[in-house]
Amino acid sequence: MRLLAISGSLRAASSNTLLIEALGDLGVPSLEVEVYRGLGQLPHFNPDLDGDVIATVRALRQAVGRADGLILCSPEYAHGVAGVMKNALDWLVPSLEFPQTPVALLNTAPHAHHAQAHIRDTLAVMQARIVEEASVTVSLHGRSSVDAILADEALAATVRAALSTFTATIAALPAKPAWA
Repeated sequence: MRLLAISGSLRAASSNTLLIEALGDLGVPSLEVEVYRGLGQLPHFNPDLDGDVIATVRALRQAVGRADGLILCSPEYAHGVAGVMKNALDWLVPSLEFPQTPVALLNTAPHAHHAQAHIRDTLAVMQARIVEEASVTVSLHGRSSVDAILADEALAATVRAALSTFTATIAALPAKPAWA
């Protein structure tokens, strides 16, 4: 099973990026996690430019099309989802690849509940299949590396369980059309 993970942060020391980078090392059987790294290269959303002519937009849509599910992990800025994450989602709205995509939301800041509500509303309008049972909030306070996340048995177990729930849910769903 292939998952696409997107961090909504461009910060070099982002806890959101750190968590999604750890996903592939948690030992979930038969799971491949692709970390999307093109968020900062997407142009500002403009419906007049829609189509597959913009290479970075085409690459994002193709990555979503290849994935069985999507994991989003975004910081909260001013009580909302990070602008770069919202921009990426806006580029996916008119795409054929996104509707009915299973999505799990990870949150690395327990106090950041406004962004989680905001992204859920956006995803609902986009016809995502949000898997609430696989959406978890964890605190990465004091953990500044993938190794530190993996070494924290309780933290790793929580995220591993969420991934296992997510992959089991995806496996039980009808297959997504292959657009990529």
